[in-house]
Amino acid sequence: MAFPTAVNDQVTDAVTQSNVKVIGESPAFAMGSIYQSMAHSTGILFENAVAAQQQQNTLALAAANQGVMQIYSLDTTSAAGATEKVAQTGVADNLTSLLTVLDSFRR
Repeated sequence: MAFPTAVNDQVTDAVTQSNVKVIGESPAFAMGSIYQSMAHSTGILFENAVAAQQQQNTLALAAANQGVMQIYSLDTTSAAGATEKVAQTGVADNLTSLLTVLDSFRR
């Protein structure tokens, strides 16, 4: 039985123990909160990485599609002209054209 005081000893012991319990558990709760925040941030990081990768794949498909569309939309005459320029097979035609222009200046 407790001594008769202004506050019963059992009450002060209970309050003291509950305060010690709260103070003793606070580092564990803080670390738990930090770990939970880190796990959430890591999850968002991976979600953003997947979304960015999906967007890059969509852009790559769109670019490849545009390239194929440009290849198929080329006119055959322009393609032949470009091939002639690259291969330089029309040199004789160019010389003939130059000679004709020079000849026209002589008259």
